[in-house]
Amino acid sequence: LDIARRMRAGGILADIIAITAVREVSIVRSAVAIGVVQYLIKPFTFATFEDKLSSYRLFRQQLASPESGAGRTGASQSEVDRAFASLRAPSELPLPKGLSVSTLGSVQQHLKQVPGAVSATEVMAALGMSRVTARRYLEYLADAGTVTRAPRYGTPGRPENEYAWNRA
Repeated sequence: LDIARRMRAGGILADIIAITAVREVSIVRSAVAIGVVQYLIKPFTFATFEDKLSSYRLFRQQLASPESGAGRTGASQSEVDRAFASLRAPSELPLPKGLSVSTLGSVQQHLKQVPGAVSATEVMAALGMSRVTARRYLEYLADAGTVTRAPRYGTPGRPENEYAWNRA
C-alpha cells in the first residue's frame, strides 16, 4: 500500500489490485480510500486471481462500452452501478417477478454455447419461447452484467439488440 500512496502522491491515478497478506479491516479501508479496486489476501488460488482479473476487465469494458455512446462523456446511474457491481462477486438475489430459475438457466446455457452474439428473436427460436420472454431474460442478464448488450444494425429501421455471454 506504500507503493499505492507514492503513486497517488506522484499524481498517478491508475487502478490498483492489491495482493497482500494483510487482513486488518483498517488497512482494507485505507486501501479503498487510496484507489484499490480489488483486494486479494494471500494465500489464494489461481482461480480466485483469475476471477478478480476478469471482474476488473468487465468493469473497464462496461465503462468503455459502445452502448455508453460514441463520444459521450457521461454515464447513467444504471451504467455506473452495473460497472461497479462487476467488481463484486455475484450474489444470489431473488429473480424479479415473472422470471424463473429454470428458464434463466436455459437462456444462460444457450448463450454459453453460442460462439457469438444473439438477438431475442434467435433465442426465441432456439428455446421455443416468445420473443418478449426471451428479451426479458436477456435484459435481466445484461443489467446484471452477465452478458454484453450491443445494438445490431443491418436492416433499415430500429436496430435490434444482440447479447453475448461475457467470457472470462
